[in-house]
Amino acid sequence: MTGILSGLTIVEGSAFVAAPLGGMTLAQLGANVIRFDMIGGGLDYRRWPVTQDGNSLYWPSLNKGKKSIAIDIRNARGQELIHALVQTAKNFITNFPAKGWLDYEKLSASAPDLVMINVQGNPDGSSELDYTVNCAAGFPHITGPSDTEDPVNHVLPAWDVSTGLYAAISFLAADRHRLQTGNGQLVQVALSDVAFATTGNLGYFAEAAINGETRPRIGNDMLGSFGRDFPTKDGRRVMIVAITMRQWTGLLEATGTHDAVSAVEKSLGLDFSKEGDRYHGREQLFEIIGAWCAAHTLPEIRKLFDANGVCWGPYRTVQNLLAEDPRASEANPVFARIDQPGVGTYLAPGSPLRFSAIEKDAPMTAPLLGQHTDEVLAEVLGMASGEIGNLHDDGVIAGPEGT
Repeated sequence: MTGILSGLTIVEGSAFVAAPLGGMTLAQLGANVIRFDMIGGGLDYRRWPVTQDGNSLYWPSLNKGKKSIAIDIRNARGQELIHALVQTAKNFITNFPAKGWLDYEKLSASAPDLVMINVQGNPDGSSELDYTVNCAAGFPHITGPSDTEDPVNHVLPAWDVSTGLYAAISFLAADRHRLQTGNGQLVQVALSDVAFATTGNLGYFAEAAINGETRPRIGNDMLGSFGRDFPTKDGRRVMIVAITMRQWTGLLEATGTHDAVSAVEKSLGLDFSKEGDRYHGREQLFEIIGAWCAAHTLPEIRKLFDANGVCWGPYRTVQNLLAEDPRASEANPVFARIDQPGVGTYLAPGSPLRFSAIEKDAPMTAPLLGQHTDEVLAEVLGMASGEIGNLHDDGVIAGPEGT
């Protein structure tokens, strides 16, 4: 590893999405992230999607670039080993409850400069998941077609992803504070805090408080500007957005609809150089642009839109994406084909960040469960081979895949 965080060791104990994603984000930047799991795997070790052999595709996708140790964490000796690792590394990220044997005061008693990131559901420590904070934030009543009153969930775990990235940011901030003061600290990052704060940051709170309104459900329309999906002649679908004046004039040039649009503009008494007016006149504009898209194939649209600087994108399945877009291919250094043990060979991402002063590391595989147990205990804790062997014999630790 030659990443920008090379030389930094972080212990991770986690499940689900947010905390593993936070740890992987740091690992992909070069940190030595040591993940501990129960022997045989934890809560998400077999989580769907899975291969035909029942091996999780979810678990290795969120643990690329980490080291894995398998420990009986219900065993007092196993807990002592984790304490020693955390106190040696002085860096710990987890979404397990920060109480009992993982209480910050206990862990930091002999390591006052310990930085511990605790990812939570709610700030009071109670459970929460992406689906439950999403519905509580009101988004399912804004998502979906305008002709339904039923809530519509989206499939992207946006709050898990956001919380995981906040966890990584919070670690870097706490580490900087430690460099300046010598002091460690416990940082708590709650899924509901991230979700509700983001809702407020995007203007939804102000809209409700100041305007006395809840944002309407408008299907695939874009609020406050021109934007919607349109079917093409060859059965595909495209999303077109025109926020800036350059994007708007480019769309009119590409489609040759200046005259038709001007007529609508005059009939409605609107000024389509303004975003808000394009939104108010969207239904008539959608008819004009929709008719044009329906008369052209996707290749024809691509050629004209790209030549005129239109902001647009084709709708795709994930299979379409991998087959069609060079941005999601080995032509992009973010991606490379990896041979993941137990899963197979596929395109995988590394960090999407590009640093001018650091050569980019290639994407890495995830470890086998327990692959680095002996290595970590020997190199980080300085344990002798005989002592490690005794722990194996007693069932406190395990090697790869529980061996």
